[in-house]
Order: sequence, then structure tokens, then C-alpha cells
Amino acid sequence: MSNVTLHAPMAGWASALDTVPDPVFAERMMGEGLAIDPLEGTVRAPCDAVVIAVAPTGHSVTLRLANAAELLIHVGLETVALAGAGFTARVNNGDAVTLGQPLLEVDLDAVAARAKSLITPITIASEGFTVSLAALDRRVAAGDVIAEIAAIDAPGASDAVGEDTAHCTIHVPLANGIHARPAARIVAALKPLAAEVSIAAHGKPANARSIVALLAAGIRHGDEIAIAARGPDARAAVTAVATLIESGMGEEAAHVPAVVAAPQVASDGLLHGVRAAPGLAIGPAFRFVAGDIAVAELGRGVAQESTALAQARALLADAAGDDSAGIAAAHRALVEDPELVAEAERLIAEGKSAAFAWRAATRAHAEAIRATGDALLIERIADLRDVERQVIAALTGEAAPAPQVPEGAVLIADELLPSQFLALDTAKLAGIATAYGGPTSHVAILAGSAGVPMLVALGPAVLELADRVRVILDADAGTLDPRPDDAAHDAAQQKIAARHVRVAAEAAAAAEDCRMTDGTRIEIFANLAGQEEAARAVALGAEGCGLLRSEFLFLDRDTAPDEDEQAAAYGAVAAGLAGRPLIVRTLDIGGDKPVPYLPFPHEDNPALGARGIRFSLARRDLFKAQLRAILRGVPLAQCRIMLPMVVDASELAAARALLGEARTELGIAAPVPLGIMVETPSAALLAESLARAADFLSIGSNDLTQYALAADRGNPAVAPIIDALHPSVLRLIALAAEGAAKNNRWLGVCGGVASDPVAAPILIGLGVTELSATAATIPALKAKVRALSMDQCRTLAIRALACATAAEVRALLEGAA
Repeated sequence: MSNVTLHAPMAGWASALDTVPDPVFAERMMGEGLAIDPLEGTVRAPCDAVVIAVAPTGHSVTLRLANAAELLIHVGLETVALAGAGFTARVNNGDAVTLGQPLLEVDLDAVAARAKSLITPITIASEGFTVSLAALDRRVAAGDVIAEIAAIDAPGASDAVGEDTAHCTIHVPLANGIHARPAARIVAALKPLAAEVSIAAHGKPANARSIVALLAAGIRHGDEIAIAARGPDARAAVTAVATLIESGMGEEAAHVPAVVAAPQVASDGLLHGVRAAPGLAIGPAFRFVAGDIAVAELGRGVAQESTALAQARALLADAAGDDSAGIAAAHRALVEDPELVAEAERLIAEGKSAAFAWRAATRAHAEAIRATGDALLIERIADLRDVERQVIAALTGEAAPAPQVPEGAVLIADELLPSQFLALDTAKLAGIATAYGGPTSHVAILAGSAGVPMLVALGPAVLELADRVRVILDADAGTLDPRPDDAAHDAAQQKIAARHVRVAAEAAAAAEDCRMTDGTRIEIFANLAGQEEAARAVALGAEGCGLLRSEFLFLDRDTAPDEDEQAAAYGAVAAGLAGRPLIVRTLDIGGDKPVPYLPFPHEDNPALGARGIRFSLARRDLFKAQLRAILRGVPLAQCRIMLPMVVDASELAAARALLGEARTELGIAAPVPLGIMVETPSAALLAESLARAADFLSIGSNDLTQYALAADRGNPAVAPIIDALHPSVLRLIALAAEGAAKNNRWLGVCGGVASDPVAAPILIGLGVTELSATAATIPALKAKVRALSMDQCRTLAIRALACATAAEVRALLEGAA
């Protein structure tokens, strides 16, 4: 197949996909390419091609090029929500078009007024092609050459899977088994590999490349599974899957009942459920019932229905926005699921319509998951139902109407789907109560992020509530009062009012520098994992970034980011901080953060293996490129670099030498602060010698705690032991503070304990002068610190060091509150 030259489909400013403020495109989920910020409203064919699909809303067009590559031109961001307003299609599906022929007409002013952005990604949406970009960071005219698309020589079908085999048997450490998110990560990890892979549990194998098959397998915590692969990279595939599962995938331990009973009104007059998102709400009940979209059973021909299904599935992936990136990724995995698609295609081949076939396929798989009897897996059926409805809506051009929630209402439903939640006006919503569902569902995650109190598993009794009756939803207590008296109503109102006053006061003061009652300055920074978080953190009062997790650039992709991509990403975060300090932690992979394209040999205990600085020094090519990218991307006045998992000064010296080489190569004479994370007991014990060579120290409390207490933070069996306020951990922090102070170095904390306002007095009393927390906790953390004095904190820290257990430390803090 020959190369195809792409010409600019419109005049505008051409830039890399990294500049697109939407992770679906910026992270290449829709393929490699570039973006153009348009200066004209006519979208032209960039080459001779065939139109595969014009979106029903007219906001995008997909073309098949002469070399079989599929090219997506997506005008603007979140423009699917405009329902076609401002767009006019000039071509139809199946049309052959020539270079320069108009495809779409766009009313730029009208679209710009309502869309997130006009920036237009242009990407190759099919695998097996390379993109060579010819025009970036400059103005282009319509018709200018912008890229070359070349096919990658692929082995023939007979060579796709060889006879090499590999297998292993492991036990599943994930607290909640293999549910949607772990399944999606397994599927993603296998994308760069060719081998056929299966995971067998309970005597039944499942396709490891199918998220639906993995869910239906009902794999629970502690299950023994057999991973088998056949193909040219079978060993790498088995290693990648086994390492990923054994890492724990960052799944927190959680106790959820295997079966949640459907309660009726209890003797106390309350409905009892399970907290999905915290908070307290009062309001009129509002019953939401979603109906199915009517579909025809018989199709209009196999080819037409199959094409329609492919287009609808692509549209669903295309429409995913950045407000729910993790959930959108799970939904994309479902619409691409090979077994789900194969079942739908089988039904289409029997003469069924695409919509009928998709509904039947998703519901059959839902029943297979329900048959496992696993409550956690059954929660994921909501994602299947959501994907079913969204694809059918795209196929039919119809959609179930979004609920019009009355002001201040508590929404009542049997269950709520993520897409339904995203359609709600959460500003009007007081709370959510569902008869079914679970506390780890995707809607629970969305509700928590939006600050909407939510109760699930209340049972069918909640569906009997009449509209507009006043209810009190106390998610923290796990209760819904269907008939509150005036006293209960007044008490709840007082609690809500007090919380609003406190939160408002904390938010109003958050932008001010943080000083204690005696004037001592304590810096409050934010932990970040990408550009989109920076501006929000600043708005919440962050005085800088104390931990940028640079691995956000390396995860969930097929190849490592190059130096230019990294520099642009670090620069974008720095710009979001508007001149405030930015501490970039160098790559910390391995352990609980494996990367498929950087394979690790099997490690019996990855947490004690080649992770953090050990990996970076073993791969100096990657490390040097990252150091250069940081220096290029972050203004020197903001720039700080931090090394993870340091054990002694030899690692710091080796890293400093590489940093010196990078500075010389880039002509940077000014010194750049280089610090270390104190995450190992060794680093804490050797803090004095490390501080002589480092410019600052920062406590990584999560790892320091697990290493100090010999308790794997990914193992639910030891979850109750893991507490950063354990006296042994506090003594290690005290040693680090002492070593830092002797060398006039500052000490920060960027682990989870820094986000807990309750812990702040002890940390400050031990000698910490910077706390780097999750952005949402910053206003409350600043309010807490401002109420403290240094003498009070030091006294509390001394008493805490004398305690024997973490429980004693927490009791001490409760008494001092």
C-alpha cells in the first residue's frame, strides 16, 4: 500500500495533539495525528478518499484513504453535545471525494459560543499506520501539506500467532477481584502484543483481550487463575498480565458484602442503605424512570447494519469527554470488546438490525455476569446497560430524555447509569438514592467527585416514595428518612448550614499564604498528575506543586513519550501553576505501576524490586531524556526535580551527574534544585548524609509506611495495619527532619497523610515545613494549620513519639482537637 500525503483541510494554526485540552485526543486514545485551530468554516478533503461516516450531528467525518487508513476529522471539542447546531454536511456516507472537496460547513462563531473549543484533531483511527508530521506550531493554509501516512508492514495472518507458548498460575490479590477497571487495564496491557491470551478461573477459560469475558469469569480476590498464551511473544504476554495483576493495580482494600440485602423500612422508621458518596441532604423526592428506546428487530441488510454498528460504536468513543475520563475509558473498552462485538455481528448476520443485535448481545453478557452471583461484578452491569443505551441512541438518532430535576431534589431511581448522571444538572441536585447498585460503581465515583451525597442498595421500598415528599438523606449514616418530623428536619438543616459556612470560609481564605498563629510559614502545595489538575489546584489555594507524578505521561499507552512530548506536558503544568514552584518527580514505575512497553522480569515482590530511581539508573537513556524534557519545559524559576525510592547517596550522586550532563547539553548554567523522596527506612536513617547532597527532602508516607510496617498497601489482609501515624513511621519522619535541619534543608510531606488535616499538627511538630496534599483538601488543611501554634505542635509531636500504637496516636489527636 502506498503512502498518502495529507493536506490541511482548513486554514488555521497547526499544533501537536498534546495541545488539545481533552485527554481522549491528547493521550492518543483516538490515534496519532495533529490538531488545527481553524480560521475558516469550510472543512475540505485532505486527500482523495471515501467517506466512511459523517457523524449524525455533523461535527466529524471519517475517511478511508487510498492505503486503507481511516482518518478522523473532529471539529471542536464536546461538539457532539450541540446536536448538529452550527454544522452542515456536504457529503454522505459512501461518497468518493477528491482533494479539496468541501466535506463540512461550520458556523465558527455559533460553535465557538457553545463548545469547549474549536481546536480540530485530525487523527488516524486505525492501527497499522505511521504518521509523519510536516507542519506543527505554525499557521497553515487550506491545502498545505501537513502529514504523510504510511502503512506498517505487518506479518501475514498465518504468522500472527506462532506456536510459542507460555503459562503461569497465580492468586489474585485484588481486593475486589477482576472487575471493570482491572479488566480494562489487562486488555490495554495486551494491545502492543500479538499472542492469544486466556485467563482460566473455576475451570473455565476467558479471553484476556475481552473485558466482558473477564467480567463474566467472576474472578474474585484470592482466586487461583491460570494465564496462558500462544504466539511469538507469548512469554512477554504472560509476564505482562501476571505482573499487572500481582501488582494489585492500585486497587484499595474495601469490604463490600457479597450480597447486599434489599431492606424494607426498619423499626426505626428509616430506610438503610450503603454510602456511595458522603454528605447530608434534605429535599423533595423525585422519581426517575428511564425507558428503553424502541428498535426494529429486522435489519436492512448485513453490510448496511454492520457498517451502522461500527459507526455508532466509533461515535460513542468519539464523544467521551474529559469530565469522566476513567469511566469513558471503561466504556470505550466495552464498545471495542471482541466477544461483545462478535455476538452482535452474529445476530446481524442472521438478519437482525444493528440496534436489536447490540441490545441482545449486551443483555446476554449482562446475564452471564449476573449468573456469577458476585455483587461487585453485578454492579458493572450498569456500565453494560449504559453502553447499550448510548450505542442504540447513536444508531436510532433518538435518546431517552434527560431528567429535569426540581431544585434541591433527592433523585430516586432503581439504579442510575453514568451517562444519566452526566446529563443531570448537579447544581439542582441535593442527593441520590437508589434501590440497587453498589458503593464502588462508576456513578458512585462521579457523585463523590461532584460532591453529591449518594446512598445505594436501599431496596425496593425506596421506589414506593411519592414524588415531592420531603426526605432526609444521610449518606454518612447510611440512612434515608422517608417521613422526617420537624425536629429531625431542623437538626439536619443546622448540620448542613454549619458545614456550608465552614466550607465557604475555608474556600474564601484558601488563596492566602498559610501562616500559623505565631507567624510560622507553612507551605501548602498540591499533588498533581497532569495539566488539567493544575489550574483547579491553584483555585483551591495551592501555593505550588509538591509532587507531579510524571508517570501520568507513561501509563496507558503503547510507547514511551519522547522528549518533546514530555517537555510540552511539563510546560503545560508549569503554565497552569502561573509561576508557582513545580516539583517534578522523575519516573516511578515498577511495583504497583507496571508499563507494558517497558517490561520487567517477573519479581516475587515488585515493591522491593527494580522500581523508582533503580529503574531510571538502569535505563539512563529514558532518564536522561526525562531530565532534559523537564529542563526544557519548566521555567528555571519554577523548576525542582525529585527522585523516588532513594536508598543512599550513591543513587543521588549518579542522578546529579546525569542532571549535570543534561544542563550542559542545553546550555543551562544556573543550578536546578534536586531533592529526594524519603520513602525507604534506609533514606530516613541516612537522612543526614542524604541532606548534605540533596537540596530538599520530601516524605513519601505511603511507601514509607508499608516498608516500615512490612505491610503491603495493596493487600487487604493487612489494610488495618497500614497507618502513617504509627509511632514507628513518625520516628522515621523525625529522623529525616533532624537530618534535614542539620544541613539547613527543608522537609516536606507529599504522601497521603499530608492530605489529612488531623495529622498536620504532628507533622509540623516533627519539623515539616511543606505539605503537599490532594487539591480538594487544601482549603480545610490551610484552615487547620492557621489555627495551630508551633509550641502546640512540638508538644503534640513529642507525646506522639512516645505512643506505642497508631490507635494511641489517633486518640491523642482526638483529645487535642
